[in-house]
Amino acid sequence: MRLLPVIAILVLAVLTTGTIEEQAITQEEVVVTVDSTNLRFSPESVTITEGDSVRFFWSGELLAHNAVSYDGLFDSGDASRNVDYSFTFEVGTNGTHEYLCEPHEEFGMTGAIVVQPLTIEEEEDPEGDDGAEPMPAAGLLGTAIMALGAAMHSKKRD
Repeated sequence: MRLLPVIAILVLAVLTTGTIEEQAITQEEVVVTVDSTNLRFSPESVTITEGDSVRFFWSGELLAHNAVSYDGLFDSGDASRNVDYSFTFEVGTNGTHEYLCEPHEEFGMTGAIVVQPLTIEEEEDPEGDDGAEPMPAAGLLGTAIMALGAAMHSKKRD
């Protein structure tokens, strides 16, 4: 039974070792405010990427506003002179999302958020091995199996 901790460590090493390169996904936040006319969003249209956020922010405005998407994806709540509402567009929400200020839609207070799909570019292999990927996990698995076999074989001999 002294072999069990060794096997557990080897299995853990196999499961936690991989060759997938992780990329840090930088999330951006775009701020939408109310312009000086108090009847338009500023900017009226923004383009972001999945994972980014849009923050609707205004304070002390003359009129009360809100931001509600036509497709029901987001809603900043009741119209107010002070709003600080953020919405993150998760993966799968790509497309154009139009929204409005409920009290001022008839005055043309609308906007659009264009959400582009998230793409992760793989880094080029500097060694130029024609796309062949190293397999350290398979190597560790083979090592673990050989160690297990050797341990079992030596136990049978005793």
